[in-house]
Amino acid sequence: ERMSVIEHAKKELAAINFGEEDTKVMVEILEKFFEQWDSGGAVSVVAPVLMRCIARKPLSPLTGADSEAAPNPLVSSLLRACGRVPGGPGGVLTDGFGGTDWDFFPALDGARGRLPVWGFGTVVESRHHDVPVGQRAYGYWPLGSELTIDAGRLDGRSVVDVAEHRTQLPSPYNRYIFTEHDPAYRVGFEDIQILLWPLFYTSFVVEDFLDDHAYFAARSTVISSASSKTAIGAAFLAQRRGTGPVVGVTSASNLAFTKGLGCYDIVTTYDAIESLDRDASCYIDIAGNRDVTQRIHHHFGDQLTYSMIVGDTHWDAAAELQLPNVGPKPEFLFAPVQIAKRTKDWGRDGLEERVGESWRLFGDFAQQWLTSDVRTGASAIREGYFDVCDGRIAPSVGVVCESLT
Repeated sequence: ERMSVIEHAKKELAAINFGEEDTKVMVEILEKFFEQWDSGGAVSVVAPVLMRCIARKPLSPLTGADSEAAPNPLVSSLLRACGRVPGGPGGVLTDGFGGTDWDFFPALDGARGRLPVWGFGTVVESRHHDVPVGQRAYGYWPLGSELTIDAGRLDGRSVVDVAEHRTQLPSPYNRYIFTEHDPAYRVGFEDIQILLWPLFYTSFVVEDFLDDHAYFAARSTVISSASSKTAIGAAFLAQRRGTGPVVGVTSASNLAFTKGLGCYDIVTTYDAIESLDRDASCYIDIAGNRDVTQRIHHHFGDQLTYSMIVGDTHWDAAAELQLPNVGPKPEFLFAPVQIAKRTKDWGRDGLEERVGESWRLFGDFAQQWLTSDVRTGASAIREGYFDVCDGRIAPSVGVVCESLT
């Protein structure tokens, strides 16, 4: 049974293009587990226990016993929230970890969810002595006037919401970082952090992964959806690295904006992909458009040294073609693995220092071209949501939502 579980894991990881290195890490974790446990059936027993222990939740619900642990509710008023909307009306908002963003703040009917956004909140009521009223924090919030959380793990810099429905969700989304201890926070840059920080961290991991592999011997880097904020961050860092020309591929409507950024050495449109020089290149697929990926692979052929899948900004584009059989097999970037590696390489403080320095440089750069469009109140926020989904917001504008409370 042990081998059947591992082989099943390998098969499933291959099916989602998890990547050879990341798959190796996951298989090693399974093998170490089976050194202590002799059957795959143990997973179903140990996994729930492990997840609750990590979240510092009582184990009594697993046995049916009454819990003696009293929650520490933290009531926080949402003051400003991010207008980064990763999906369209009626669509599924994915969080990049196999779940959906609707799971974080489910509605009472259980069938719907509250729109999640990145932003700042201020504590207005607290029953936890380590979280005083007036404390300001950055994190993942429902788009509304307030949020009540179970204040769990504190490390002096942040608090984690250990509410039952969030314990199975990715931990970075459950953490609320106090601004006075937040390395990303800068006075006067709140809107920049609201709109760009989560995306920039992905940009940092993307570029760091490529640098960690010497850019796979590529002499240029090609990035799709070049006007998207994650792409801009990756291009900014890659250009500073100086490993070769950074090439952006974008739509005709965003061509002028993308060229004007200055972080791409070459910018072209999707219909002109075949005009690019066939030099040794690595490809960062942020668009998630399989047709674009096919054309990139067929154009560069054996000159394509690596192909990375990062995102799905073209959420409304149908995947009309299968993954390409020309060039390297596209691999999904699983950010937590690279973050864990760099934490081991540099230590937690070393990683945060490197990310923080890059973020400060990028924040100064972003202020030159990004404008905040603040929407206040439910009606204006709803209008802003559909403006984003329907493509009525220029790439140089970010929608910031503000509640009336």
